[in-house]
Amino acid sequence: MKICFVISDISTEAIGTSVVLMKKAHERGHDLLVMGVGDFIFHHDKPIHLRCKKVPASPKSRSIEKFWERVQDNSLKTEVVSSAEIDVLFLRNNPTEETDDRHWAEHSGIAFARMIQQSGVLVLNDAFAMSHAFIDKLYFEELPAIIKPNSLITRSKEDLLEFWKQVGKKMVLKPLEGSGGQNVYLIGEDKKNFNQIIETISDQGYIIAQEFLPEVSKGDVRVILMNGKILEEDGHQAVIRRVNNDKGEFRSNLALGAKAEKAKLTPEMQRIVDVTAPKLIRDGLFFVGLDIVNDKLIEINVLSPGGLDYCEAIGYPNFSETVIKAIERKIEYKRYYENGLSNRELATMD
Repeated sequence: MKICFVISDISTEAIGTSVVLMKKAHERGHDLLVMGVGDFIFHHDKPIHLRCKKVPASPKSRSIEKFWERVQDNSLKTEVVSSAEIDVLFLRNNPTEETDDRHWAEHSGIAFARMIQQSGVLVLNDAFAMSHAFIDKLYFEELPAIIKPNSLITRSKEDLLEFWKQVGKKMVLKPLEGSGGQNVYLIGEDKKNFNQIIETISDQGYIIAQEFLPEVSKGDVRVILMNGKILEEDGHQAVIRRVNNDKGEFRSNLALGAKAEKAKLTPEMQRIVDVTAPKLIRDGLFFVGLDIVNDKLIEINVLSPGGLDYCEAIGYPNFSETVIKAIERKIEYKRYYENGLSNRELATMD
């Protein structure tokens, strides 16, 4: 198959889940294309075109560092390819990590992907589902309350103060839009820097407040789902505990210094998956990350979930083989049914 990965920018992309998946697709002999979110080309009487890098079929790089160095090297020139020529467009850019000077990049990838999807190319995750879930913390609030902590979304300081009292004078505040643990604050009984924190976050838009879960001191667990099921390879499940060694730090983001560890799936985690999966399957969300503390889901990642790049270091497979094989099956189903299945159906079909 011919698969194109959309990332934020080839020159600045760090080695992470996207690169792990690209390398596996390349190793399995697929035609691999890589492009930045700013490299779509629209013309009114032609299919959308993609300015991308075609990764040569050989040689195969042994290390992921050498593989990605080869893709980023300026000697590998960009080419313009018609989207009508590709089988899969895999959206892996993260809009929430864009800088202030790249606001144009936040929505454009999904917008162009919707058009490409309508032309018959398989888009993962489903582009219309991605549009609906673009503010993933708001999409999170569509899930049943039984699996979530108590929460409030507002821009009012008075509302937040009332909520703080309701949840025992301890709550977590974060921007409704954002990721990576940035601008996330714990407000305790002393309300330290409360006004300053409210001002900082409200400058970015709405604020989400969640009741504080004491169990977060032991870290949280990232559970990676594919097709609405826990990603599994060679008898291992993609269940990763993230623990911050700094006892004064309640956030467990790997980008903020937390360490990844193996974790066992608990009945409480499985219940969260069981409750969440039907909605993800219905919406066409193929590859999703769930962040869980004890028996509560605290966040859902649908735009560009990560974690696979840490797996081998903690004794797991990197799970990429299972993901790429799943995409291969989707292309087979698409051919068998002669485009009789919708993108949304194919996106979460086993």
